[in-house]
Amino acid sequence: MDTISLKQETGFSNPPFVDKLFNSKPWSLLWLIVRLYVGYEWLSSGIGKLSNPGWVQTGDILKGFWTRAVAIPEAPARPLIVFDWYRAFLQGLLDSGSQVWFAKLLVAGEILVGLGLILGLFTAIAAFFGGFMNWNFMMAGTASANPVLIILSILLILAWRTAGYWGLDRFVLKLLGTPWQPGTAMKSDRRS
Repeated sequence: MDTISLKQETGFSNPPFVDKLFNSKPWSLLWLIVRLYVGYEWLSSGIGKLSNPGWVQTGDILKGFWTRAVAIPEAPARPLIVFDWYRAFLQGLLDSGSQVWFAKLLVAGEILVGLGLILGLFTAIAAFFGGFMNWNFMMAGTASANPVLIILSILLILAWRTAGYWGLDRFVLKLLGTPWQPGTAMKSDRRS
């Protein structure tokens, strides 16, 4: 069966600026700046939590955040969480005492996302998980810097080919490849 690309089927292609923005080496300097900024935000947030027992031992700070997030105020005030299913999810975590392990997971996630972005190692994956954490924070009713960081994470995901060019991805992705295109190390394993 022949495959037809969307470009062939519709006759449309990406605007040239979009192709250059997400796929060209000169724009990789812009993505380096974005990557370092977002990575710094995650890394500094995670490291700041490391010395706080409320995060890395008891999870009490996360428990307090969840408790405030699931609270339903009296009318006319609106609850922080708009979606009942997300409130039920957080309430389930609270009821099971999951804040102890979840707080540690959150700290580790922030540090790993920050390191991945700063080093340019698996940039798209790190940006995805950073964006996923931003989404969860927003779902729980926290704005802060999350709207900006989630937009920058989405842009880093779209620019995955060039976002890690000035980082370890430049070498690691050539070696390991992607799920749809094996790298040099994977090709040599198949020949043996």
